[in-house]
Amino acid sequence: MDRFNLSRWAVRHPALVGFLIALLFVAGAAQFLALGRNEDPGFTLKEMIVSARWEGASPAQMQAQIADPVERVLRGIDHLDYLQTYCLDGACVITVELKDAAPPGEVKDVWQQVRRKLKDIEPTLPAGAALAASEDNADVYGYVFALTGADNARLVDLAEQARDAMLRVPGAGKAEIIGELPQRLFVDVDPRRLASMGLSTARLAQALAQRQAIVPAGGVQATMQAPVRLDGQVDDVRDLESASIPTPAGTVRLSDLATIARGYADPPEAVVRHNGRSSVVLAVSMRPGADGLGFGKSIRAVAERIRHTLPAGAQLTQVEDQSANIREAVNTFLIKFFCALTVVLVVAFVTLGWRTGIVVALSVPLTLAIVALYMGVAGIGLERISLGALILSLGLLVDDAIISVEAMVVQMEQGVDRHEAAAYAWTHTAFPMLTGTLITVIGFLPVGLAQSTTSEYAGGIFWVTGSALLVSWIVAVVFTPFLGVKLLPDTARGQGHAVAPSGLYRRLRAAIEWALDRCWLVVGVTTALLAVGLFGATLVRQQFFPYSDRPEVMIDLAMRPGSSIEATAAAAKRLENLLHGDPRIRSIDSFIGRGAPRFYLPYGPALPNPATATVMLVASDLHARDALIEKLERMPGVSGASLHVRRLSLDQAWALPSNTGLPGRIRRACA
Repeated sequence: MDRFNLSRWAVRHPALVGFLIALLFVAGAAQFLALGRNEDPGFTLKEMIVSARWEGASPAQMQAQIADPVERVLRGIDHLDYLQTYCLDGACVITVELKDAAPPGEVKDVWQQVRRKLKDIEPTLPAGAALAASEDNADVYGYVFALTGADNARLVDLAEQARDAMLRVPGAGKAEIIGELPQRLFVDVDPRRLASMGLSTARLAQALAQRQAIVPAGGVQATMQAPVRLDGQVDDVRDLESASIPTPAGTVRLSDLATIARGYADPPEAVVRHNGRSSVVLAVSMRPGADGLGFGKSIRAVAERIRHTLPAGAQLTQVEDQSANIREAVNTFLIKFFCALTVVLVVAFVTLGWRTGIVVALSVPLTLAIVALYMGVAGIGLERISLGALILSLGLLVDDAIISVEAMVVQMEQGVDRHEAAAYAWTHTAFPMLTGTLITVIGFLPVGLAQSTTSEYAGGIFWVTGSALLVSWIVAVVFTPFLGVKLLPDTARGQGHAVAPSGLYRRLRAAIEWALDRCWLVVGVTTALLAVGLFGATLVRQQFFPYSDRPEVMIDLAMRPGSSIEATAAAAKRLENLLHGDPRIRSIDSFIGRGAPRFYLPYGPALPNPATATVMLVASDLHARDALIEKLERMPGVSGASLHVRRLSLDQAWALPSNTGLPGRIRRACA
């Protein structure tokens, strides 16, 4: 009884195998088109921002009475790497960083642990102090829009309407409105009038606070019980003007004592400008696993409908479009794929012949179709890492198929029946090919199984490349022999002896024999080349991820510690004026007092600080980007501010910003 031979089984069941090939081609193509498309793979950001506010406190008081107690309780959380804190007047920010090896599945539990500890310690903090924790800074807001052409309150209303419309788009995740200036009711008191009424400013403030109170006042019992509340909340200027203020001489209206006006908080916490104009920014993120190309198209369609409803003078401009970068990445892959496939076809046709080349060429799309099915099941979409892994695999996918079909051709040239020649691929080449495939896959094993954020981000290299290589082996021992039986021509059948070697074969054999006769010379030359290669490796720049090919230029502007947000805004305005009119710049967006939204996964936004600003330039193309960087580096600078110019990188850049411009204390507390 013959031993099991998978290649022989394939050629003996042509109907089933042919059906499987057609089914895999169709299903794989459909799955490839349905795969989610994104710029970068998702990962778990192991960082939380804990912010504290205590109006009127100095940096030293914030550190001693807020930061120190919070740090003491947070040092007991699981997987803590370090705490990094900076304090300024009335505010404090603590960055909680977990160890890189912290399991992603446990990170949410750790954040819940942090919130419980903060809730427990909050009653022990000074009166008026408040704590807040956020881990949402890992969301990528790849679709950024700027609204201009109206006052801030109106722009915020328009942004809220646009936000509601865009969040209804299938695949939408979260939305953030940036640049809203809080509105306030200002009471301008006449001191002489106040004194004549026998009131002090403290008594007036107390009366106004009571006016704002919302207190329960019992309930109405009928068929259903309905609570009744006394609501003293003030909503507009008229409500406040009609407020009754008790005085020793009797009750008077507040409008008799003061002038009331509505305005914006002064100073504001943050200011946003687009192309030099006051702006409100709407940033939208995409839900994980969604199709970036389809989502981007839908978002643009919604934005176009919103533009038709805007009031006169208002404008909605799209600053960032992540789908454009996704489209470029996918198109680049397809171009490289077809180039690689063309090279494979040309080489196979020239060296192996027409029909043999077709057998080899068909193995590549068949392998990729099966890999697409695996990616769909595993939840792996088309993004930077998986596309790179597929491109990396293209040069390896044809190796097993060439070995298998070449073994068939050699056997058929020696007079062996084509069915037996197909079975020969299993008995003589299958397991050596499998060994080589597994060794190659193991080379990527550390990237896939390492317990780190880098592995979580780049692990797709192992899973996609490994699956592609294993599938290529299956194709080589099952489908390639079947295709060879159907497509290979009859060659020297029945002669029972080998075909005379060609001239190329004779020259190759002579070169090998020459090398074997001078083995020590060959070993010495090989060792020398290895030493030269190792030395050359030391000269190569050490950078795990390359610079990004995006057109943005980021300028970090920092004023002297303690500078006001007005001074920072003025410095940013001077920088905008220096850059205004440059044809290489598509847009200029300034975020004063805070960082830009995380529109790109490796970009780490700056933390809120009135003495810093982030100016984002979007260049017309990559050449313009590099020219702008050179221009900025040669520029004399902005008076009173330091500038740091950088292009975006694929490195993970979610570190705490420099302490330049922080009016207070900054430190790092290790666990």
